[in-house]
Amino acid sequence: MVQLVDRSAEQRFIHTGVSWDSFKAIQQGFADSPGIRLFYYAGELEILSTSPEHEIVKGNIGYLIEDYLLGQGVDFVSTGSFSQERAAVASVQADESYCFGARRPIPDLAIEVVFTSGGPDKLRRYAALGVIEVWFWEAGSISVYRLQSNGYQQVGESQFVQGIDLDRLAQCAVIESRLQAVRAFRQGV
Repeated sequence: MVQLVDRSAEQRFIHTGVSWDSFKAIQQGFADSPGIRLFYYAGELEILSTSPEHEIVKGNIGYLIEDYLLGQGVDFVSTGSFSQERAAVASVQADESYCFGARRPIPDLAIEVVFTSGGPDKLRRYAALGVIEVWFWEAGSISVYRLQSNGYQQVGESQFVQGIDLDRLAQCAVIESRLQAVRAFRQGV
């Protein structure tokens, strides 16, 4: 099955029945294509092109979280949007990702900015990788999911970024000027 969803400047293409080897070849073909994100899970390939709005929100969230963590004295490694994979099972590119304490192949926290679609239905990919916590920014709000023995459960706060005001973070993420976003966020911290 093939779907193409066009909202704003973002496009999302989904194709099922894709082998892992085919996915890896397609991934290699897009290696030098900024703004193109690839996801794979159990034979389903998703190709997503991002918009400038997506990149603004993603960048602000990452910067504001890192600024907050530094202010709190939390030791972390920012692993950005590198591909996280479990061969022949799943591959994801979070918008932002973090390891706490030391770097590992799979981050502790992954963050997704959702403009077109996806949201929590992407959790199955992250569960296959064992990512402990996943955040979704969607429509001006942030949802936090924590991996439990029976799958992800939505929770009210992060175990890794403790005390952060998620509502304020979500509001400040959409401010185009990074300087203004930081000022607005720091006023509430």
